[in-house]
Amino acid sequence: MPDQSGDLSEEFIAQQRKRLEALRQQLLGTEEDTIADERASQEEHGDEAEEFEDDAQGMAQDEINQSLRNTNDLRIGDIERALQKIDEGTYGFSDKSGDPIPKGRLEVMPEAIYTVEEQGRREAGN
Repeated sequence: MPDQSGDLSEEFIAQQRKRLEALRQQLLGTEEDTIADERASQEEHGDEAEEFEDDAQGMAQDEINQSLRNTNDLRIGDIERALQKIDEGTYGFSDKSGDPIPKGRLEVMPEAIYTVEEQGRREAGN
């Protein structure tokens, strides 16, 4: 695997580490907030008479929350991997091909561990 000498300075990588750690904390906090909100709602409305519509709305909200959790779990995994890659000295290079990930992509998405094309294939399930 290539050395981290490319376009990425030590300063840039240090900034990315801070961004990744803050993003991880934010996503973990969002997950905790969602769970707390669900509990609070259940405690507040748990003994009220329910209508069929309430059940349907609850199920729809549960699906949305689960989808968000799944997305956050994937993103947290990528953040953890990106932090690991910083420690290994391979940050900025694709886990799949070893190709450099453009600095602009890393600035927008610090947890990127694949090139745009590889990420597209990953999301498509290939």
